[in-house]
Amino acid sequence: MSEISTQPARVRTLEEYHAAYQQSVADPDAFWGAAAEAFTWRRKWDTVRGGQFSPEGQSTWYEGARLNITENCLDRHLEQRANKLAIIFEPNDTKTRHLRLTYRELYTQVCQFANVLKKNGVQKGDRVVLYMPMIPQLALAVLACARIGAVHGVIFAGFSATAIADRINDAEAAFVLTADGLNRGAKQIPVKSVVDEALEQCPSVRRVIVVEHTSWPVQMKPGRDVWYHDEVKDVEKECPAEEMAAEDPLFILYTSGSTGKPKGVVHTQAGYMVWADYTFRNVFQVEENDVYWCTADIGWVTGHTYGLYGPLLAGSTTLLFEGVPTFPSPGRFWEVIDKHNVTIFYTAPTAIRSLMATPLDNVLSYSLSSLRILGSVGEPINEEAWHWYDQHVGKGRCPIVDTWWQTETGGIMISAMAGITPSVPARAGLPLPGVQPVLLNQDGSEIEGNNQEGYLAIKGSWPGIIRTTWGDHERARQTYFQPYPGYYFTGDGARRDENGLYRIIGRVDDVINVSGHRFGTAEIENAINESEFVIESAVVGYPHDVKGQGIYAYVICQNGVPTTDIDIQRAEASIIEAVVAQIGRIAKPDKIQLVSGLPKTRSGKIMRRILRKVAEGETSNLGDVTTLLDPLVVDEIVAGKK
Repeated sequence: MSEISTQPARVRTLEEYHAAYQQSVADPDAFWGAAAEAFTWRRKWDTVRGGQFSPEGQSTWYEGARLNITENCLDRHLEQRANKLAIIFEPNDTKTRHLRLTYRELYTQVCQFANVLKKNGVQKGDRVVLYMPMIPQLALAVLACARIGAVHGVIFAGFSATAIADRINDAEAAFVLTADGLNRGAKQIPVKSVVDEALEQCPSVRRVIVVEHTSWPVQMKPGRDVWYHDEVKDVEKECPAEEMAAEDPLFILYTSGSTGKPKGVVHTQAGYMVWADYTFRNVFQVEENDVYWCTADIGWVTGHTYGLYGPLLAGSTTLLFEGVPTFPSPGRFWEVIDKHNVTIFYTAPTAIRSLMATPLDNVLSYSLSSLRILGSVGEPINEEAWHWYDQHVGKGRCPIVDTWWQTETGGIMISAMAGITPSVPARAGLPLPGVQPVLLNQDGSEIEGNNQEGYLAIKGSWPGIIRTTWGDHERARQTYFQPYPGYYFTGDGARRDENGLYRIIGRVDDVINVSGHRFGTAEIENAINESEFVIESAVVGYPHDVKGQGIYAYVICQNGVPTTDIDIQRAEASIIEAVVAQIGRIAKPDKIQLVSGLPKTRSGKIMRRILRKVAEGETSNLGDVTTLLDPLVVDEIVAGKK
């Protein structure tokens, strides 16, 4: 195997890592300037970095440069890799033939999709929302938007109509790309009808382009809705790439915060491109002949950076998977790995833990001999899952990279580099070059030395850093840069061990990490409170064997605590229905406790510390409750714990 030739030198030894890291800190302009040299630029940059953590929380990268990211994902590979596989698509139904696209075929189909967008009025700077299954057309659509300079906003096809409408309205999107339906395991979901319901609340949308996938009947609104297969019949197979400024928006991706309204995280063209490429190649130590599989849906940032952009920037072969790990059997992941000779596999601890719970024969029945590197993403992987992954999937010979990063960081921040830097169970590891993590006390002072614990923050900027939150930069400033001036605040707690390796402890704000997906407690509470039965609610996270964190809801009902089984069931069903309607099934509470009151201070603040301890199973050491407005409510909550 040889290194991918169109890229600058990769870190290959621990000594090279230390040298690269020191250079990235001592002279970041030189380091990141060199990292960007291999790309295709219409115009080179005037400055590498700008506005480093100004009081407004604004950073810029490669200011003055002009480019198009798809020229680097597609065009520049055509001379050497036109016939190399770019995308392998493995459908949900095992009886359906998989699809393979070479770089030449991918280039042509992206250009055709881009021309369909232009034909339907999409212009540079327009926001295009995508609510689609994990099918090749989703990848084509994302790249087609980038090709013509439209800002793509992918929404995971599991969110509710209300959640879709909120995101469309926030982005003021005029265009929506969707499909007739999707298959997810044994479930069938009528995607187009969910979009139709959402669009009843979205006056900005002018055109909906629908991809036929399941052949289900759908309602097509004349003058607004068109079929992709009709639109693509007469378009050209070439589409010139729109020239973009380095800091033009590339995409918006909505993520939950500690308040109810999701944040539209904005990433821009040049810095995101360089960061996605550098982190992908170095963390996974990618070689020319690798077949790489990131199991994340493109609706999440992991699917953006490491399912699509990172692999294509590096000229790799990436696998897109429509299904779920357990359908039609719990051996599906391993079957796909053997079928396509996957060499690098990147998945979530939730998936690993769910497969651990099935008979071991489901994994032992497969060879998995093609694998050489394993990855984990979304939340810290617990030691038991790490060892199972290592022993039964990696056969003790595949380095594991436990990657820590966020939607806002654009790409991996702290992780082992496979086979290069230390990989220790329950440790994310060392920071990547360009990343300067620090542990902070509550007062914002840095905690020196090892064997220390504190708030995780990042000193200095990096190319993939969030630029703003769409339409509300003040929210980005207050969330990430105001809490500790001069730092990017991650919202996570962390520990630095005796060897300087970082262990992520978990969120320190009101955000719950469910299967790697973040939900603000206020967001879920607002949804619960939509139920006709509910007066008030409080939501906390608690340890969950499969999801990492589960959602525990304490709910006050209109007419007091129900006493009969039928009334309890009606209330709980209404609460679940409200959450599914407002957010989606992925945010459904795992436990619902109906209570007469919540532990509040005399000023009305809910003491979530107490609720969190009870949810975690701690019922005796709850701290001082005498200052509460009604201390007796704590005894009731403890007695009624689920």
